Amino acid sequence: MSKEWKTENEDGSVTVRTCAWSPPGDHPVGYGMKLTVKGDKLIKVEGDEEHPISQGRLCVRNLTLADYVHHPSRILTPMKRKPEDRGKDKWTKISWDEAWDIIVPKIKEYKEKHGAESIIVFGGTGRQACLYYYPLGFASIGTPNVCYPLSGWSCYGPRCSITDYVLGAGYPEIDYAGFYEDRYDDPRFTMPELIVEWGKMALYSNPDGFFGHALIDMMKRGAKMIHIDPRITWLGTRCEEVCQLRPGTDSALGLGFLNVIINEELYDKDFVENWTYGFDELKERVQEYPPSKVADITWVPEDQIIRCARMMATAKPCSIQWGLATDENPNGVQMGHAILSLMAVTGNLDVPGGVTIGPPAALLGKWRVETRSNLSDELWEKRIGAAEWPALSTAMATTHPDETLDTLESGKPYKLRMGWFNSSNFITPTCSAQPDRWYHALKSLEFNVVQDVFMTPTAMAFGDIFLPVSTFAEQDGVVVTHFGRNAVTLGPINEALRVGDTKSDIEVCIELGKKMHPEMWDYDDVPDFFTKQLEPELGVDFDGLREMGAFQPDYIYKKYEKGLLRGDGEPGFNTVTGMVELSSTLFEAWGDDALPYFKEPPYSPVSTPELFSEYPLILTTGARKVTSFHSEHRQIAVLREIDPDPEVELHPDTAAALGINHGDWVLLENMFGKAKLRAKVTPTIHPKVVHATHGWWFPEKDAEEPSLYGVWQSNINTLVPHKHIGKLGFGCPMKQMICKASRLDSFDSYNIEV
Repeated sequence: MSKEWKTENEDGSVTVRTCAWSPPGDHPVGYGMKLTVKGDKLIKVEGDEEHPISQGRLCVRNLTLADYVHHPSRILTPMKRKPEDRGKDKWTKISWDEAWDIIVPKIKEYKEKHGAESIIVFGGTGRQACLYYYPLGFASIGTPNVCYPLSGWSCYGPRCSITDYVLGAGYPEIDYAGFYEDRYDDPRFTMPELIVEWGKMALYSNPDGFFGHALIDMMKRGAKMIHIDPRITWLGTRCEEVCQLRPGTDSALGLGFLNVIINEELYDKDFVENWTYGFDELKERVQEYPPSKVADITWVPEDQIIRCARMMATAKPCSIQWGLATDENPNGVQMGHAILSLMAVTGNLDVPGGVTIGPPAALLGKWRVETRSNLSDELWEKRIGAAEWPALSTAMATTHPDETLDTLESGKPYKLRMGWFNSSNFITPTCSAQPDRWYHALKSLEFNVVQDVFMTPTAMAFGDIFLPVSTFAEQDGVVVTHFGRNAVTLGPINEALRVGDTKSDIEVCIELGKKMHPEMWDYDDVPDFFTKQLEPELGVDFDGLREMGAFQPDYIYKKYEKGLLRGDGEPGFNTVTGMVELSSTLFEAWGDDALPYFKEPPYSPVSTPELFSEYPLILTTGARKVTSFHSEHRQIAVLREIDPDPEVELHPDTAAALGINHGDWVLLENMFGKAKLRAKVTPTIHPKVVHATHGWWFPEKDAEEPSLYGVWQSNINTLVPHKHIGKLGFGCPMKQMICKASRLDSFDSYNIEV
């Protein structure tokens, strides 16, 4: 790539090369972009054709960046509000100095009177803030309580934790030649013969740094695909096979695949013999899951289970990509264990064209967790839910989210008094189950700071101080795939302009940190911070990264043979046994089965037949739209024009039986909650399943309570219960609930209150 990252143009405008992250929200893909600014306006957004991964391609959210940056309702200065005015639009503009003069004494007062643990930081999902809300809590404020509030921490965390315990490695990702400058033509790379996309639609979600369009690149070069999903998606229509399974039965399907592969001796015998632990026990376990039985459980035909299993075992190489369906499932640990076992026994771990693996933590992802060194062991032990849920608290540095809600409601083991909401709008249907319970529980907090770009329902309900955040176009930073757990690329984020009196998340961390714990924040400025993060591991400073445009670290295959995975330098995997643990020593130690198994969803035609007769549809939610990132982008008119309303997909037969037409408003309800969505009648979904979009609120509606921008009208997460989690504390039934549907005359014909 060219060294020039900032160019002055003849018309007086300036073009800045940068890599995208958030806000506005997206996962850390790091799209290469060129932003042209004239005066104080972003006037042109282009894809950077030199970027090795995105190669000039951009998603619609990036293409509408200027609409977001210059939106008239953005919050551009800090604001304050009296506690008695929470829920009312009675904000007063203040300076950053005034904001710190309120915040800092409050933090000191709570720490002195009630202990640092009385303060909690809430973080959102996917945004750049994921790197910074841990240090904000640990090293700027000094509390052990940092919370990602989704029940069972059901987004990415379970997959990372399972991988850590079973492989002793970072996140396993499809090998899409991202490490190589010449990409798919590099001689070290082998094109996958088969890619299995499991519970994931990477084209829409670009999950955790994976550039979804790479799937199409590889299909154009001959890779075949299997899609495992309750819906037939756009990608599914291009696949060799679509396993349209019953939601929540993935573990059974994985065990059925293993049954075929093991019993037909299609597995990689050399890898199994030399690098796995517990194969005989796994072989015995999968006998409980013959394809005929698995077909009855999953709705996937027996012959298709056998056919797909043989394809996975005989394709060389075969790559498997697992998705959010793994996390949002109380049986998800076992699903993930089965999928990792498939990757291992077919011999596709850490081989060209198979599945790449990184270290459990590196770069900024490692730094963010290590900032807990600011806390004493005594204080760290007070982290909510850590003792009760060791499987979650060992790999994750957060509180247990379900225990956190219980603590807010009960005041036990201690009362939480101050909240800091960092880029998290979680009373909307995003990263919480039963957000109506959270809404009532959060009212007990005495003082709250909200850090975001726009006013949101969460900010309007709880904020006492609002700190405005800059977009990625307005800040210096770094974007690293998988938050450092599998760093395929690392790119610079270069400030092109600054709108209003806003600050980036790392600027907020540093400013507050210097006031509270200066010994933890020995940085002159933001570029100095990033230089001190990058130089020790990569040998490049921040300005050097700007000139590189994107850093692609070398990748070494079969690291387990070379002693590159274990801390002691010995061959093998960094697990208790030194092997891939098909039978997990840690799961057993924590009181669960050492082997993968299937357990029915907590509510289903099988586990609750009487309830299912009243609520005869299986509800899944959480799939992505390209026009939004969770609850973001609802203000952007051109994106709302494409997707104006929340949607529920119904099969034509189901819709006809209920008297519902395409485009009608529909009420979904169950024993926990209700939500209104627009009907999308489509044959691509099973007649017994409905799928609802998430993240909906309505910036055009009344901001004040009780409306809060209409947040309760289409809040699909109110139908998902609190603390229906797995035995190790992971997972929630976000994708396998039950409900019923009925037609509404109009959106306004029915009002939902909480």
